[in-house]
Amino acid sequence: MVDLHLHTNHSDGYFGPEQLVIKAAEKKIKVIAITDHDSISAYDAASVEAAKYNIELISGVELSSEIAGREIHILGYFIDTKNVELNEYLKFFRTERVRRAEKIVKKLNLLGVDISTEDVFRIAKDSAVGRPHIAQVLIEKNIVPSYVEAFGKYLGNHASAYVKKVYISPASAYKIINDAGGLAFLAHPGNIVDRVLIELIESGLDGIEIIHPSHSEFQTKNFRKIASEYFLLTSGGSDFHGGKRNDEYNLGNYSIPSKFIDEMKKRLISTKI
Repeated sequence: MVDLHLHTNHSDGYFGPEQLVIKAAEKKIKVIAITDHDSISAYDAASVEAAKYNIELISGVELSSEIAGREIHILGYFIDTKNVELNEYLKFFRTERVRRAEKIVKKLNLLGVDISTEDVFRIAKDSAVGRPHIAQVLIEKNIVPSYVEAFGKYLGNHASAYVKKVYISPASAYKIINDAGGLAFLAHPGNIVDRVLIELIESGLDGIEIIHPSHSEFQTKNFRKIASEYFLLTSGGSDFHGGKRNDEYNLGNYSIPSKFIDEMKKRLISTKI
């Protein structure tokens, strides 16, 4: 089994890298990629643990971008985690995440919601802070009962305390990943219309994530067809976070064929010839 979309507590996941590897092993998953948001800091610890269970760990990351006013996520696979430019970018974006969190907390305070930045950073610890950490504070303080309520009422893209991210263009995200020796994939494109998807492909995308918990059977078939037409690589995974996301079922149930990995490796070799 192969799962190329997992998150640890180094971004917005619940489990530490070692714990996540153990859970993957329990599900008989043999190849994984940890794709934390704006962070690759889980890779080294996960790599040590993966070796114990004979699991192949593919280096990964998930970057945020925007097109036509819509946030999109770009997955990077087989990146060089020591690449200087990649690490500088990630450092910058984590700093912007802190600034955004502070602005969201101020908006919440103005709405009469009693939380502090200290509450958020206590939850986030050393991870790339984001809205899920703020949502967790809201839940813990009994301000909302669930993540759905937190995002629907306060944190979602059109909610009362929303603050827009600082984005880079899709082409810039591809370049950051490609320059670090990796392959750039569009994550969970289920809410992107075909016209925009084609625009993203034509700007230099290496592949698309065709298998994802949010995709219907029709969407998966459609993305597979588009990938074939444009000679794109294909990927997929559970997008597992754990904890209060209640997505435990997804782990081990959104696997992809090992041939997807083989095709990625062939593409990487061909780019170096």
